[in-house]
Amino acid sequence: MIAMWKPYCWKFSILCLSIVALVASAKNDGNPANEVVDCINKNRTTNKLPKLYNSPGLGCMALQYISECMGNCSTNNTLSCQPPEVDITEVYAPNCGVELPTVGTISGHLVGCQWKHLNPEQAFSKVLISDKKRLSLLHSKDHTEVGVGFSRAHHGPFFWCILFSSGKTNSTFVLEGGRGIKQRNGCFSGKDLPCSSGRKLPFPSDLKPVVFSMLLHLIVGI
Repeated sequence: MIAMWKPYCWKFSILCLSIVALVASAKNDGNPANEVVDCINKNRTTNKLPKLYNSPGLGCMALQYISECMGNCSTNNTLSCQPPEVDITEVYAPNCGVELPTVGTISGHLVGCQWKHLNPEQAFSKVLISDKKRLSLLHSKDHTEVGVGFSRAHHGPFFWCILFSSGKTNSTFVLEGGRGIKQRNGCFSGKDLPCSSGRKLPFPSDLKPVVFSMLLHLIVGI
């Protein structure tokens, strides 16, 4: 009986290794916060507005903002979270290692949550600029810099935050040593680092057909 199944063991092994590789690549697929910044600048240039500088200091602070909102996303994806405005510069900046003399002015922010996993483009259009008021803030001529944070509550919803600044490009919200303080969960824009594994994404739905096809091929082969 065992001998009969031996010819198919290698097929099963290849299937398992392929699934592991697919999941690993999906969980480390770049930095979605940077992709949202790309969406922001694409939208602004389409509307004949200047691009915004992708500030890692602001991005880290946006991620800190999210940490205050964990547990406040309703089942209909409504976020009830309004940390004191002063915390953005007096709490989040130090927690990120932003050089205090470089702390500038926050000209606006957008925050949202979603229980369903969305790619960056979907999160941008469906969560972050879901109405005219949010779109108007995005198009403000006061902004010069932007930072985006992204994270997920443990087995819970996904959170996105955008912080805008009217400060001098590349000289405000500067991280100490160019790196600042390492953040344990999520990811933020302005850096090429992938999202922390502390907030793993679910198995992507677009990979399910691939795995099913591989499994079907194995069964038919048997």
